[in-house]
Amino acid sequence: MGQNIKNWLKERIDLGGIVDAAFDEKIPGGASFFYTMGSATLFVFTLQVITGIWQLFYYVPTVDHAYASLSYFRIHVPYGWLIHGIHYWGANILAVLVALHIIRVFIWGAYKKPRELTWLIGVLLLFLVAGLIFTGAALPWDETGYWASEVGTSIAGTIPFIGGFMEKFLRGGYSMGQLTLSRFFTIHTVLIPALSFVIVVFHLLAFRKYGSVGPWKESKRKTIGDFWPDQVAIDLVVSGFIFVLIVWLSAFHPAPFSGPADPSDAAFSPKPEWNFLFLYQLLKVFKGPLEIVGTVGIPTLIVILLIAVPFLDRKESHSPLKRKGMMIGGIVFVGFVLTFTIIGFNSNPDGSDEASALKAHKGPVSYTLSPSAVKGETVFKTYGCVACHMISGSGGKIGPDLTNEYERSHSNEWLMLQLTDSKMHFPTSVMPNYTMLSKEQLNDLIAFLNTPHKPAPAVDSTKSAQALAMQKKSDDSVKMLEEAETKMKLGKLAAPGEAASIIGNVVVGRKLFTDNCASCHGLNGTGGDPNYGSRFGMVPGLNPISKALYSKSPKEFAENIDRFIQHGSIPSGTNPTLKMFGYGDSYSLTQPQIANIEAYILSLNHVNRAQIESPNSAKTFFYVTLYLYIGLIVLMIIFWQRAKRNKTEQEKL
Repeated sequence: MGQNIKNWLKERIDLGGIVDAAFDEKIPGGASFFYTMGSATLFVFTLQVITGIWQLFYYVPTVDHAYASLSYFRIHVPYGWLIHGIHYWGANILAVLVALHIIRVFIWGAYKKPRELTWLIGVLLLFLVAGLIFTGAALPWDETGYWASEVGTSIAGTIPFIGGFMEKFLRGGYSMGQLTLSRFFTIHTVLIPALSFVIVVFHLLAFRKYGSVGPWKESKRKTIGDFWPDQVAIDLVVSGFIFVLIVWLSAFHPAPFSGPADPSDAAFSPKPEWNFLFLYQLLKVFKGPLEIVGTVGIPTLIVILLIAVPFLDRKESHSPLKRKGMMIGGIVFVGFVLTFTIIGFNSNPDGSDEASALKAHKGPVSYTLSPSAVKGETVFKTYGCVACHMISGSGGKIGPDLTNEYERSHSNEWLMLQLTDSKMHFPTSVMPNYTMLSKEQLNDLIAFLNTPHKPAPAVDSTKSAQALAMQKKSDDSVKMLEEAETKMKLGKLAAPGEAASIIGNVVVGRKLFTDNCASCHGLNGTGGDPNYGSRFGMVPGLNPISKALYSKSPKEFAENIDRFIQHGSIPSGTNPTLKMFGYGDSYSLTQPQIANIEAYILSLNHVNRAQIESPNSAKTFFYVTLYLYIGLIVLMIIFWQRAKRNKTEQEKL
């Protein structure tokens, strides 16, 4: 039966001939690990296609559901963490593999006549991979992806003549929104993959036309190896190792949850993906009239040089030692990209303003106000800023503490817009627009905010005898009473808000906690301020948190604390001096910002807000994959030896 089917297929489709054409290739110098970058790149690209299609069954490409749908897929869908992890880490590794493949081809001189077209198609594939990474970053519609896309489209907008059109086309308008996500989704899932498939086919055809260039030395090229099974075996070993590496990264270093996109969140530092950091850094080097050099000049020069490589190097020799000019140029180019990438990775989003300079100051900080800042302090107090904002421990707590405003790296332009139209940054802001101030007054106020201020004086831990006695009580009856009291409060409070269902960003949450919560709850969530008249005389600590609020379930834990953050609370006691502010009801913080704070509080109590439902499955899957890979290598060695022996016997016959 099986033979009949085989014969039937052979009459209509010569599968054997197709397989022979695919694997019957001679390799000058024999098989080598140096030749595995191309097959590894193709393997990872295939993984990207498979895992990308898999995620489409759950992903919802809308600004209000994209982050939630992907979060659900990663946490609740069995092995959703693995599929997303392979796609996330695969994208990063794909970029590295493409770069290594091009470098390998460059060193071997495999772009020389008659292989120029193979090189040009490869350069085009490099740009397509960059396009996939750029558009894919926006699809989760999280903080990282949103701001990376915002920065990237802004860079495109600086291109002379067509910049405005490019920025508007990519965004679907003048600002980031649903049309932006829809366009990035279409480009990422339809246009670039379809074009990439066609280009990959042409690249393989062009490569198979002339085959591998082989070793540099002519003597070594005389040894001829076989693609099957020699090179195929090495390709499988490398591709298998990369797959194990991706699974390990997915299991032990999962893709981070950066929180849903929140354009009003100034606590997040916008940067593009690491692949584009060198371009991002170029914009900070070339400013003003020279901006065109960073946005157009150097990128265009890079594209021209990559395309011109086969036409600049016309020497017949493939040896790097005989192509010193090209090799030096290649080293300079790679060094340039790496240097600017590293600088961009470690730089501030806006490293040019006074605040960044003050932040980078290594010596002792000076708290002396300049003449302009002195006048700005008067404006700050006269026009009621002190009623909502605290500086050096004095002032209101409705708005963020501005003591360390100079460390937030906000440019003067950003602060000017915040003072005159705060809703441009924070749509739910209750801050009045200070358009009544003159430009000089606004500049003085900005100078005052950008000046380092003395930290708030340490809280005197001396309390009344009654408060100290109450605090020291730790018998079981008091603990039970506290827990029962807290549970009763939870029952009286309104239901949790939207933030309780959002997985926030721990790093951003720490910044927000410092600005909004640490002044009462203390460093790392511990109780800090005295609260005379309350039951225990102190603001409750959050590290560890009350047992009545704690839960091993991240969702339940978040809901417990979300009630307080959203609606505030009044401590029990005869006359408590501090009452918790309702950040949600007052719209002082957005729901994503509250979710970030909740993620940080959970982390203080060793609970991961982004914990998958089956945490042990990740480690188990990795070790199973590792053992299978080792077993595959053993079987492949046995198969390879047998195949070589059979081939030798056939050649003798």
